[in-house]
Amino acid sequence: MEKLKIDTGGWVLVCDGGKALLFENVGDREYPDLRMREVFEHENPSTAEQGADKPGRSHSSVGPGRSAVGQTDWHDQAEAEFLKGLAGKVHHAVLSGTPKEIVIVAPPRALGMLREHYTPAIKQALQNEIDKDLVKMPADQIEKHLTH
Repeated sequence: MEKLKIDTGGWVLVCDGGKALLFENVGDREYPDLRMREVFEHENPSTAEQGADKPGRSHSSVGPGRSAVGQTDWHDQAEAEFLKGLAGKVHHAVLSGTPKEIVIVAPPRALGMLREHYTPAIKQALQNEIDKDLVKMPADQIEKHLTH
């Protein structure tokens, strides 16, 4: 992986479907120095813990047929909502002029969910996307991983 390149004041968002770490580069483009700016987290129990009952069944309008109705994946739905809200926060920050650049680091699945909510403002500020799952690492290890 090539060394992270982001201007002073640029943001690095490291996230997955349940947690996000927002860093700001207080160094320069050549020698980034990432400082924790904010942490976003939400509790997201498994679908089994969130679901109330077994999947339902529907009756055919013609004949004796019946079929199962799939259970809603509440866990996935909560992840998608968290990432949508995160994209909204980034959008408002970019519109306000802070930051001018952003790098997003997330596992491929989370990146895909986030991309659905990229606005033109986010796309313009987006410097790079890195498909890595680093959110569970300590902050100093994340910085080392991205800058060395």
